Amino acid sequence: MEKCNECIRCTVDNCRHHHNTKNYCTLEAIQVGTHEANPTMDQCTDCKSFVIK
Repeated sequence: MEKCNECIRCTVDNCRHHHNTKNYCTLEAIQVGTHEANPTMDQCTDCKSFVIK
């Protein structure tokens, strides 16, 4: 079983890096980005480390 990184909480179960039994990421670090030219809300940010299962 992969070790979870308890510094990165995550609830996206369809990501390859999501821990199977806990709401954490298994990566050591993630890349956060945006899809907006001028982000003003949290919905404007994205986990750029997301990989579909």
